[in-house]
Amino acid sequence: MSRLRGLWQASLNATKKALTWNVDDWIPPTEKYIFNFSSKEELKKWHLYSDSEFGGLSSASLEIKDDGNKSSGIFSGNLSLDVTEGTKWNITRSGFCGMRSKKFDGFIDLDAYDTIALKLKGDGRCYISTIYTENWVNSPGQLEDNSWQSFVFVPKDNWYIAKIPLARYLPTWRGSVIDAKLEMNPSRVLGMSLSVNAEGGVPGAKSGPGDFRLEIDWIKALRTE
Repeated sequence: MSRLRGLWQASLNATKKALTWNVDDWIPPTEKYIFNFSSKEELKKWHLYSDSEFGGLSSASLEIKDDGNKSSGIFSGNLSLDVTEGTKWNITRSGFCGMRSKKFDGFIDLDAYDTIALKLKGDGRCYISTIYTENWVNSPGQLEDNSWQSFVFVPKDNWYIAKIPLARYLPTWRGSVIDAKLEMNPSRVLGMSLSVNAEGGVPGAKSGPGDFRLEIDWIKALRTE
């Protein structure tokens, strides 16, 4: 076969392939794993924080539980309203702990999805799910990521899949809701976190100082529409 005829045949084959594409190849899957707490390697993706960084006395840990058949993450600790005597920090509240993912390598694009799903086993407390996106709400001089938060009430002792529409995440700054009509950019997600406060939350949820324990199987993005 001559070189010219070979090029013509290759072009023809490419055209046929383009005309017979499958629509499924162009549609993202209906779900996307973001975190899966199936091994100790997952722990490297997270870091812990609490009011202890500012003179509080709360504490937290994150570990992988392996019962031989299945692994899951355990976020647990103790919430305290007390502060260290003589602390240099003028904190207005204590009693909070959290686990925040380290920043993704770049960002993840969740624009094709409309819901965050979390498979959890809790203690009756209300937790806070946070999504961090690239800064486009704050002034250019601020380096903080934009944060979007939603409460997650986790029933006690039973596995539960919480589904939170992205539209339910509210823009916040340092824990307070921003009173403005803002819209998340889900195509530029930089990280996520789960946190718990001793006070606040939804009616009926356990609150107050004391121990907390949240078991996490996975976190996914879903397309429900």
